[in-house]
Amino acid sequence: MLTLIIVAMIVLLLLGFPMMVPLLVASLMFLFLVLDMTNVGLLMGQMISGVQSWALAAVPLFIFAADLMTRGHTANRLLDLVQSFVGHLRGGLPITTAAGCTLFGAVSGSTQATVVAMGGPMRPKLLQKGYSDAFSIALIINASDIALLIPPSIGMIIYGVVSGASIGDLFIAGILPGFLILVMFSVYCWIGSIRMGIEPEERASWLARWQALKKALLPLGFPVVVVGGIYGGLFSPTEAAAIAVLYAVVLEVVILRSVKVRELWDIALSTGLITGVVFILVAAGNAFTYTISFAGIPQAILGPVIETIGDSQTLVLGLIAISFFVGCMFVDPIVVILILTPLFKPAVEIAGLDPIHVGVIVTLQAAIGSATPPFGCDIFTAMAVFRRPYFDVIKGTPPFICILLLATVVLIMFPSISLWLPSLTN
Repeated sequence: MLTLIIVAMIVLLLLGFPMMVPLLVASLMFLFLVLDMTNVGLLMGQMISGVQSWALAAVPLFIFAADLMTRGHTANRLLDLVQSFVGHLRGGLPITTAAGCTLFGAVSGSTQATVVAMGGPMRPKLLQKGYSDAFSIALIINASDIALLIPPSIGMIIYGVVSGASIGDLFIAGILPGFLILVMFSVYCWIGSIRMGIEPEERASWLARWQALKKALLPLGFPVVVVGGIYGGLFSPTEAAAIAVLYAVVLEVVILRSVKVRELWDIALSTGLITGVVFILVAAGNAFTYTISFAGIPQAILGPVIETIGDSQTLVLGLIAISFFVGCMFVDPIVVILILTPLFKPAVEIAGLDPIHVGVIVTLQAAIGSATPPFGCDIFTAMAVFRRPYFDVIKGTPPFICILLLATVVLIMFPSISLWLPSLTN
């Protein structure tokens, strides 16, 4: 029976149905065939409860703020600031791209928004400088993964809702891992530029740096307001999302005037469509998780594995990382977080793992999956933005994926990288 349900899900995916359909169909099949129940209202109740968390209200707000800043001048101002300080180094332009993705991640929380905002201005510059198109695209989509670790992170909000972990602690725990990956990418870009024989740009004057800094101060204030407000006790993460929207509107509409008032309706409509998809996935994922848990499927599959590895924290984290990485290669990261997080909760508790550290590992795997073939969402975003075929987009990704997997190993072996900052605030 389980095989039949899995086959049905795969067939529906191959036929092109959105992920929510296989999840709901599988939930119904479990209900009727495995549990021998006909109360569809039970699933409806689980779907509703899945989206009732107040913390989820932060998702559309952060998406709206990210869309505002993507259409405005924020991205270019952040890029100009970074380039003025590192553009003269070997690999300065790709390092600028990676750092720009990191900074924009701190104002968007979305990998796809970062691909759009950073890809437009930086890909032509990288090509003009002599970097290959495969390297340029791979750098942009993989550096955009850092946006899922740097607060505010939509992936961390979803994980926090499912696991019950503090979203504020998750936000601050992702900062050092995000910058660790930035350093690793920067080293790779530096080595790559030497191998390709690409000369650095001229050093910017201190006057130019000061001017770039002044222009970037207001965009840089965004993460300060969000993270600082949460840990200063001024507002909750959900309230911080509302403040983020207000900040974005004032910055882009009133001060910079890069977005017209009449454009707010279109931006709000786009946010509504994206939010609708996310919330339907959350609802369907919660119903699916409930039915398979009620049927005892996770215990049957993971039970023997957990008994084998016991309470070894390293092995449990390794199993979690592998499971989430493989899952995110094929399915939307939000769905994977919704389904797998509750399944691994017993193993996490047995091993005595900190849920914040686990959240960073899980979010990193979701980030890697966003840019990993065959179905990483950032790959398809890049195809649309750069108008390049699938295989051209993924051609240069293997080295960056290897770097991200190496970062995963480092974070598993040294949990203090994730937990040090939260420990300072508790």
